[in-house]
Amino acid sequence: MTPPLRAPAEEARRRPRPTRESTPYLRLLTATQFAFNLGFYAVLPYLAAHLGNGLGMAGWLVGLVLGLRTFSQQGLFVVGGALTDRYGPRPVVLAGCALRIAGFGWLALAGSTATVIAAVLLIGFAAALFSPAVESEAAREAVRHEHGAGAPRAHVLALFSAAGQAGAFLGPLLGSLLLLLGGGFRAACLAGALVFTCVLAGHALLMPRTVPGAAPRTDRPEPPAWRAVFANRAFLLLCVAYSSYLVAYNQLYLSLPAEVERATGSQAALGWLFALSSLLVVALQWPLTRWSARRLAPRTALATGLAAVATGFAAVPLTPAGPGGLLPAAAFVVLLTLGQMLLVPAARGLVPDLVEDRRLGLATGALSSVSGFAVLGGSAATGALLDAPAPVRWAVLATVPLAGAALAFTLPAGCGRKEPGARAVPG
Repeated sequence: MTPPLRAPAEEARRRPRPTRESTPYLRLLTATQFAFNLGFYAVLPYLAAHLGNGLGMAGWLVGLVLGLRTFSQQGLFVVGGALTDRYGPRPVVLAGCALRIAGFGWLALAGSTATVIAAVLLIGFAAALFSPAVESEAAREAVRHEHGAGAPRAHVLALFSAAGQAGAFLGPLLGSLLLLLGGGFRAACLAGALVFTCVLAGHALLMPRTVPGAAPRTDRPEPPAWRAVFANRAFLLLCVAYSSYLVAYNQLYLSLPAEVERATGSQAALGWLFALSSLLVVALQWPLTRWSARRLAPRTALATGLAAVATGFAAVPLTPAGPGGLLPAAAFVVLLTLGQMLLVPAARGLVPDLVEDRRLGLATGALSSVSGFAVLGGSAATGALLDAPAPVRWAVLATVPLAGAALAFTLPAGCGRKEPGARAVPG
């Protein structure tokens, strides 16, 4: 007997929701992302001032230390991803937490240039271990949840992103509170170490020793992991498209301060614009991703997000100056953030479709490392535009994410529909 057809509204009510039916493992990964950024951003915003004012370092040396931190983190993500594939996520995450605790503790006590650099490198490398392991597991679990519960993987990855952004928003507030209470930079470092101690304890107790649904290893000969990932044309196209977003996002720290100072005479309003970006992600990431998952294919969401970012750049010279002259800068921040909310879950959700499951950690790390090197080169190129007239500068910058959007449409059309254990979409 044919079962009766259900009305769409009834089907919608019966459809599982990831917020209520997510697995304990998913909840652990999401809470981890929140705690990771909470502890990290309780320290990072105050590092430059501590190095310059507290330790008396020259400006060029402060820049060098901050650059080394970025390189030891973003540039080495691919190492953490490869180790995750080789040994599994649990030991890599635990090692990353232990190194981050040691790094924050060391930084709290460091008083010389050599010890500061060593502590900062340790902190960056800890994230290079920790983040690829957690992000690749979130992507793998999102695919499994999509297949089992019927919820689009972008929903899961949107919650993951929103949790991280909430931590990035609350972390500086925690650091500011400690500074106001007279604890100083050392107290912020120790608070960060305490957060990671809790993360370490939680993962030691709750993270499974065997990853649910992980692809079994085989004895048949396989190409080297590096070759299998970096010879994958479709994955490299995704890396380049995603790199265009990160090059554009880096303008929050390069071109936006220049625009705010040009419009208002100082950079005092930057903190409010950064807070606006974080609040938008916390408030709108889930509903926007829920809407886009129903109406847009993943590669279309990626291209649409990049197009929104490009529109943000174009809006700066076209938006009339409003209260305080900040309206063009605010328009840029809003459009950049909306684009980010569309494209980041889509890009992370595409990675499992383009590489074999056993290479997922390496590919997740490679996505960040390739983008990190692109930002390194792109920062020098875009920095040269700071002296150009504002309309020319913002128009040229808009072409970067626009080119990424065009590349996104060259990705295989079948992306976003792979089931757990299936082969990657050929590139």
